[in-house]
Amino acid sequence: MITVKVKNLTKKYGDFKALDKVSFEAKKGEILGIVGKSGAGKSTLIRILRGSLDYDEGEVEILGRKDNFKEITAIHLQRNFALWAEPVINNIIRKLYAIRNNSDELLPMEEEWEDYEKTAIEILKLVGLEHKKDAFANILSGGEKQRLILGRQIAKIYEKGEGVLLLDEPATMACPASKQKLLDVIKNIRDKLGITVIITSHLPEIHRYLCDRLILLENGRVKMDGDVEEVLNEFLKEMKPPYIRTPKIKDNAIIKVRNVAKRYYVVHGGETLNLKNVSFDVKEGEILSIIGPSGVGKTVIMRLMAGLELPDEGKIIVDGVDITNYGWERIELRKRIGIMHQEFSLPYYQTVENLLKYRLGLKGEKAIAHAKAKAEELGLSPKIVDAIYQLIDAPESERISKLQKMGLTEDIIYKLFPPVVESFEPEEILEALDLGKDILKKKVIELSGGQKVRVAMALQLITKPKILFLDEPFGDLDPITLRDVANYLKIINERFGTTIVLVSHCVEFIKEISDRAILLDENRLVMEGNPEEVCEEFIRRSNARFMREESSYNSKKSVLTSE
Repeated sequence: MITVKVKNLTKKYGDFKALDKVSFEAKKGEILGIVGKSGAGKSTLIRILRGSLDYDEGEVEILGRKDNFKEITAIHLQRNFALWAEPVINNIIRKLYAIRNNSDELLPMEEEWEDYEKTAIEILKLVGLEHKKDAFANILSGGEKQRLILGRQIAKIYEKGEGVLLLDEPATMACPASKQKLLDVIKNIRDKLGITVIITSHLPEIHRYLCDRLILLENGRVKMDGDVEEVLNEFLKEMKPPYIRTPKIKDNAIIKVRNVAKRYYVVHGGETLNLKNVSFDVKEGEILSIIGPSGVGKTVIMRLMAGLELPDEGKIIVDGVDITNYGWERIELRKRIGIMHQEFSLPYYQTVENLLKYRLGLKGEKAIAHAKAKAEELGLSPKIVDAIYQLIDAPESERISKLQKMGLTEDIIYKLFPPVVESFEPEEILEALDLGKDILKKKVIELSGGQKVRVAMALQLITKPKILFLDEPFGDLDPITLRDVANYLKIINERFGTTIVLVSHCVEFIKEISDRAILLDENRLVMEGNPEEVCEEFIRRSNARFMREESSYNSKKSVLTSE
């Protein structure tokens, strides 16, 4: 039985065709995958199938309907955690109440409760959360929240007995253990409900594990439709071979982490993190990766090394500076480090040249000299100035929030540290990132997805930092673009001697780029050493069966040697 029919579907944004005469069909009980590079049109297609986006030409039919698709589809997005801060089962019961009564998400009367609870438990079984039914949703792990959201979304399909489940990059940012659980839940939903599932993902291993058939989208067109492995081979044809760098690791430790402890406790939620006795070194010129399950403290360790937070116990020395001592030494150190966060954004109205000059000026000698004079004039202690200056390396939302708590606006940063640029020579960095000089005059809005990533990297590298911290900024990149990023990072490390410390869930990326890896688990450092061995232990602990499929990275055997 055909459940989804798409014929000559076209969607335009001005003169740009996001989808161009797309045609395909999906059968009842089939898991149909859609793969393609970022910007290929995958998310646009899903939104049209959901009924949340109009299209310009063509036909779409789902379960015999040609409109009002929201009544017969459920959608699960990558980063959607809108949940009630109540027990897990209440989140499902509220959704069921809204469906049955065509009303707001209320709780049923006492005499109705047993019937609602019985159905809710069956839905929780489908998503593997029946054992968490009484836990509060706000203290679930990220992966558990994803599955609870999925349970809420399929409630309508469960009630109606039919529907189509749409999944848009559902597991991209999750750790391997969370990914595995979510993928198994998707299979279980398909098997138990017998519904059609359409999933977009740029991760080949997800399609290999889940899909019965695969469609390759390229520039808004269907390039190939058929066997999963054959389509993936076509998709990965563009992947460049890995660059083989010549490591230039020095004997000295540029970062020393000694007996560090950090604990987080949430009122009414309990302990969320309790790292203990973490110790390790990072050698100058080394590429070190930190891996581990979600919520184990990888980002926290990186923030501690970058001086964005302080440890509860222990000591961290970065390039000779005790990161726990606020003052001018720490301010000077900040010139020598760069950091990219999970959520990085670029102001769309600015030119690349202005962004690079601003960043260069903000971390320049003149800016710091001006801050010293201005602080003395205003009677500000070095500790206060340091607390303000560290916010230039924090994510934008955090920076604004912390300044507001201090009763300040972002203007204080620019008044203390005016971005004065005397010498602007970006050619070396641009060349290493394969960016031509013509990109300097382009506005962010004119850049492709791959160019935006490289410009974001250039912003951190323009000051020629000794240390670059990368906190999962490339987690949602397709494997072709990720290979390019891996090559650029190896070139940067080789040419400039930049020490790189990165957090990532992408095991093959870590194996390819790292000199050494550290595994965090069970609130402590459990293993460090050879990236291959550490990653294999991580996969074993995660029970990530989907990662045992042939690697998309390993499918390209040829290499590019360094000059």
